[in-house]
Amino acid sequence: MRIGELARITGVTTRALRYYEEQGLLRPERSTNGYRSYGESAVRVVANIRLLLAAGLTTDDLRLLDGCLRDELTGAHACVDPTPKIEVFEQRLALLQARINDLVGVRDQLLDRLSDLRARPNLPARTPAQPRSLPAQSDLSVRPVCQGAPDAEPAVAA
Repeated sequence: MRIGELARITGVTTRALRYYEEQGLLRPERSTNGYRSYGESAVRVVANIRLLLAAGLTTDDLRLLDGCLRDELTGAHACVDPTPKIEVFEQRLALLQARINDLVGVRDQLLDRLSDLRARPNLPARTPAQPRSLPAQSDLSVRPVCQGAPDAEPAVAA
């Protein structure tokens, strides 16, 4: 099948398919006139690429899993040698866990700061479930160019 048909079947753009080829993830045959020609297995390869990219792996990671890209990755699957897949997944999980830990730290700092701010006297209490209201559109339409300048002309927001 040609690149347009593979794109239609997989729901991926032809540009993405060319990118996967540039990255060494997808290897079409070339006809005598230079057109790309994909076998039926390319549909599974593209689906696996999309699945693994969506799971947070990079194209560099996928190159390490090359042999597994042609296998069924969901359900009961087995690569001839699962070692590269195990190593890549463990590395990616370690990176994700580090990012989660960093985000938990940021969340904890924000919660502490929010608690400090709420503990101040004379401040109305808000619960996290109450979204902060946005200013009315009429409040956003005209603003002074330079606040504090007595003759500043108001600027009209577009």
